[in-house]
Amino acid sequence: MDQAQDFKSLQDQIQPALLATTRVSGQLSSQDLGFQRSLNPEVGTALDEQTARLLELSRGLLKSAASIAELHVPVLEDVDDVDNHWRGVVDVVDSLLEKTDTCLDEYTGLIKRKTTAEQASPKPKKNTYSLGSAFRTQNLVKPQLAFEVKPDNNDTSTWKPLLTTKPHAIQPLEESLSTFTNDFDQQQYRHPYETEISQLRYPETVYKKADPIPYLPVESTSAIFVDTLEGVLEMLEELKAATEIAVDLEHHDARSYVGLVSLMQISTRNKDWIVDTLKPWRQSLQVLNEVFADPRIVKVFHGAYMDIVWLQRDLGLYVVGLFDTHHASRALGYPGGSLAFLLKKFINFDADKKYQMADWRIRPLPDEMFFYARADTHFLLYIYDNMRNELIDRTNPEDGEENCIETVIEKSKETSLLRFERQIYNEETGKGPGGWFQLLVKTPSLLNNEQFAVFRAVHAWRDKIARIDDDSTSFVMPNHVIFSIAKLMPMDMVALLSVVHPISHSVKSRSGELLDLIKAAKARGKDGPSMMDVLRSDPVDAAAKANLPPVTAKSTTPTLVAVVDDSELVSGQSSFWGGAFGSSVWDTPTFSKKDDGLRLAVPLPQLSSEIFSTFNGLPDRSVENIKAQPEPIEPDVPVQEEVDEPFVLKRGAERKGDTISEPEATTGSNDTSPNDTEDQAALEKAARRAEKKAAKRLRQKQRQQAEEEARVADAEEEDEEEPFDYSKADSVLHGKRKSQEQGGPKRKKPFDPYAKVADAPKGMRRVQTERAGKSHTFKS
Repeated sequence: MDQAQDFKSLQDQIQPALLATTRVSGQLSSQDLGFQRSLNPEVGTALDEQTARLLELSRGLLKSAASIAELHVPVLEDVDDVDNHWRGVVDVVDSLLEKTDTCLDEYTGLIKRKTTAEQASPKPKKNTYSLGSAFRTQNLVKPQLAFEVKPDNNDTSTWKPLLTTKPHAIQPLEESLSTFTNDFDQQQYRHPYETEISQLRYPETVYKKADPIPYLPVESTSAIFVDTLEGVLEMLEELKAATEIAVDLEHHDARSYVGLVSLMQISTRNKDWIVDTLKPWRQSLQVLNEVFADPRIVKVFHGAYMDIVWLQRDLGLYVVGLFDTHHASRALGYPGGSLAFLLKKFINFDADKKYQMADWRIRPLPDEMFFYARADTHFLLYIYDNMRNELIDRTNPEDGEENCIETVIEKSKETSLLRFERQIYNEETGKGPGGWFQLLVKTPSLLNNEQFAVFRAVHAWRDKIARIDDDSTSFVMPNHVIFSIAKLMPMDMVALLSVVHPISHSVKSRSGELLDLIKAAKARGKDGPSMMDVLRSDPVDAAAKANLPPVTAKSTTPTLVAVVDDSELVSGQSSFWGGAFGSSVWDTPTFSKKDDGLRLAVPLPQLSSEIFSTFNGLPDRSVENIKAQPEPIEPDVPVQEEVDEPFVLKRGAERKGDTISEPEATTGSNDTSPNDTEDQAALEKAARRAEKKAAKRLRQKQRQQAEEEARVADAEEEDEEEPFDYSKADSVLHGKRKSQEQGGPKRKKPFDPYAKVADAPKGMRRVQTERAGKSHTFKS
């Protein structure tokens, strides 16, 4: 039978079975199995049997798939293990599917066509699949168990450098290993090569511009994997002949309390080496100090901040003549400072940084990880040449701030003088590396007395377990889990296991011990110190309580938490802005001598009720004083009293022709007839009326002048911005209108051109339609 027909028949058999299985699993997941289990015990028994059978099948399938993919098989002993190791199950299935996809591509011929197209490009293939958890942390036998000098995590003595000899020494080894007191009042050894690094003069080639030496093609060269002491000695002889070498490290810190240097990459202009630093004889690598401490050889690192410490701690290696390309990228003002950025800028090489956090303890080393490790140093010397030339071009030897090459060298010296110090845990004060004090300060969380006691107890317990099992504290229990336990304080095993997620084997196997610890800490915390009291305590008092040596003035650190009231947590200054702004706009302004230029020409007085009464000689304009002032007296105008006159029908205003002036009236005849008497009375009455109108106009004119003067005075007062006395102001919520207070006429409403629109007849209301919901409850 043809192979194509065989594959087609196999596909026709497998695909319906997969569809049926997926459909059934989906239907089961939608059922309330817990309810059915509680309702019928027989159903629960059947479910348990099927669960055990499915777990057994899953273990067999995972084991078979992992054997093909060379992955770690997660252990599935119960249902909870499926959730705890779900990531591992997914990685195995993903790897199996990738293998299947590759096999199908090979069967259809797609890979052959793709390979033919890629032969024209010599660039290495870039993996597109993501880094699974199997590459991050594998369940391997810890290599530190086979070391000749095994790590002692419970040793609290002063860490002494591993050096047995000191090549290229200016000061002998015995004299260079003097002690001093650090910031935590602990005795520490000095850097053995402190004198050599401080007095170092770099080779002249560092200060001279030269054409960059091209790197060898990756395709035509290969790296040497060094895993024997004989291979190290052969490599050492070739390194002694070099003038520059590139060095990088790969570190693992999950399954070790202090961490492990797992790999060291070294490159010259012509060759690359990958050194296995997990061998039992790893401390014999001190022979490399003949090159690492040689001041004539420039050691090029990128971001050597932690590499320098790791080399001292694990291998006893010290770097004299460091050139850190990270400091060079900062001095040149590059937009990026990572090695991936430099590789892209100078080599046009896209570094796949997904293996940066891989588990470098894996042996044998996968090809992808081997190529990644080699690329970190293979191109680094060529990058160094280009960056050195740029630094020299921008260097002005006469100006210290523009002396770029010297700045990078001084920064590199400071990095090479870093030292390793042993991590000593102080449960009482929480100070020092790995203590709870910095964790509590960086994570703002206000805990009560009981929660604070549980937090400190669990944090100390985690550190103890990590030291015993030689695992990192984050692997044993992440920081957020400690805060969850402290806040919830579980009192039974079910509650504890629901809070501790993810849970490591170290915690799961000691869950009973942890539960008892939480209960005891909670009971002890009722009468214990509060969180704020401990954070605000003086370092001298804290040291006395912890039975430690007295803290000197040099080691005294400022209080990191502001003093607050017992009822609330209010800081005296902003955590973000610091002391740039005051806590209130009403705070009394304070000025230092440095702020003399910011002072006002006229100092402002303190805000008080008296300052608003009289200010700089201005009249008091408070509400009470305004009301108390008498109103202006109008000038008296002589007004003649009106005489009662008899009622006259159709009496009205005289016409102009009827009005007779006084001179004309006096020039008439002297005869006093009745008609003349009446005319005389009319003339007098008209004169009185004219006088009345003139007096009224005069009063109106005076009132208008007074109002205008008042408006001008008010405008001048507003321009002067006279402070308003809020303590004497009338109520705003219950205040009356000004016209009502003065008893004057009500103000007319402003003209509204749309007022009559509301008088139009309203239209018919919209018919309420039936909506879905409760209205359909009883619909037939």
